[in-house]
Amino acid sequence: MDTPQPVDTTYFLHQQLEAVVSLLEKQALEKALVLKTSGHLDLETTLVDKQHQARLQALLSDLHPADIAFILESLPLDQRETVWDVIKSDIDGQVLLEVSDSVRQTLISGMEVEELATAASNLDTDEIADLAADLPKRAMLKILRSLNNQERTHLNTILSYQDDQVGALMDFGMITVRDDMNLWAITDYIRKLGKLPSHTDKLFVVDQHDVVKGVLPLQRLLTHSQTEEVATAMVTDFVKFQVDHDTADASRAFERYDLISAPVVDDRGRLQGRLCVDSIMDYIREKTDEELLIHAGVVEDEDLFSSVWKSARNRWTWLLVNVATAFASTRIIGIFEDTILQLVALASLMPIVAAMGGNTGNQTSMLIIRSLALGQITPANVFRLIKKELTLALLNGIFIGVIIGLLSWVLYSDTALSVVIGSAMLINLMVAVGVGLSIPLIRHKLGKDPAVGASIMLTAITDSMGFFIVLIFAKMFLTGK
Repeated sequence: MDTPQPVDTTYFLHQQLEAVVSLLEKQALEKALVLKTSGHLDLETTLVDKQHQARLQALLSDLHPADIAFILESLPLDQRETVWDVIKSDIDGQVLLEVSDSVRQTLISGMEVEELATAASNLDTDEIADLAADLPKRAMLKILRSLNNQERTHLNTILSYQDDQVGALMDFGMITVRDDMNLWAITDYIRKLGKLPSHTDKLFVVDQHDVVKGVLPLQRLLTHSQTEEVATAMVTDFVKFQVDHDTADASRAFERYDLISAPVVDDRGRLQGRLCVDSIMDYIREKTDEELLIHAGVVEDEDLFSSVWKSARNRWTWLLVNVATAFASTRIIGIFEDTILQLVALASLMPIVAAMGGNTGNQTSMLIIRSLALGQITPANVFRLIKKELTLALLNGIFIGVIIGLLSWVLYSDTALSVVIGSAMLINLMVAVGVGLSIPLIRHKLGKDPAVGASIMLTAITDSMGFFIVLIFAKMFLTGK
């Protein structure tokens, strides 16, 4: 019997992307030939367009909204618009949820209010809430008017919470039961429903005031006697979240306890909604992508094919910071110009000291940022962590300083120069670790994202300090011999 082979999703997606691009290029070529032949748009051109649209729609019809989102994000703006125009209206809302924020904005900007309202009509209230920040006011008002009272209440509830609170990610697709019911009655009720809400692995047991008393895993409906009451079959030791809890903490709990869903309650323990693994996965992915960008100084999520002007403005802030720090480094070198002229070897050794400082500082900074994200750094252990990192910096500084000093002596046969370079390396590594610790910890203490521009600021400081330490040591101990 043949063993089924796993599907390579990456290869599949690239195959679909290539097929779409090939079809778009063929369409553009045929349209250009028709125009060249007839000199104007006519019935033949219209027929060609319709044929290609039909082929494109057939190609996209079997794809998941997330796959279509990948294709849209990978296309230049003009081709993206062509593909977006042929996507069926019953899935365009789901596609909008899957694309990145920047691509979503470009798609929504080209849609009419009626189109947006139609797209939202196929979404749940928690999904509409995900789009709310990007929707025009007129479209949002039209969507609100189309909802019933319960849906409108749910939507307003979700929108009342901040993006980093659990309440902003919860949904309302849960099934609640009472503890005095037996398992047969619940099984019969579920059978009559016909289907379960997605990611339902447990039912929530509540009292008459909607206070959550426990959870009933679905597997217990199969493994326990049907005559058993919920009160004896339910689990009372379960994970729950308050609506105002930090989403980052919730995501770590999902990973730690392998959760699929969990109840969300208010400060009185009353059920408000549920948190599901798909929302947590989306949150983790977005945070990871965001941290990769902001660590490099790209503050906002940038569309790969956004306009040159928009991309430039998105990157100018930290580029200007780089310009300022680069000038600072050159001024340090300029101040010690006479020292460099006397000891030309410094020109080749200074960059080594600066580069090692930058690498060491980045190692420390990334470790701290990751630990802060995981909630592992607390007021109780932060000083022990600082002591450990500084001790490690001293050990590495001595080790690398000795190696650099020996290599300098081999190259230039100058003992004093070797001692100066080795000592400068030690001090710069200590400085780099100090900066790598302080930038993320201070930003976190101030309530700001510890990763924003950390790499850029750290590299700028360690470069300047590396040059300064080497040159000041050289001026003090080497020149005038």
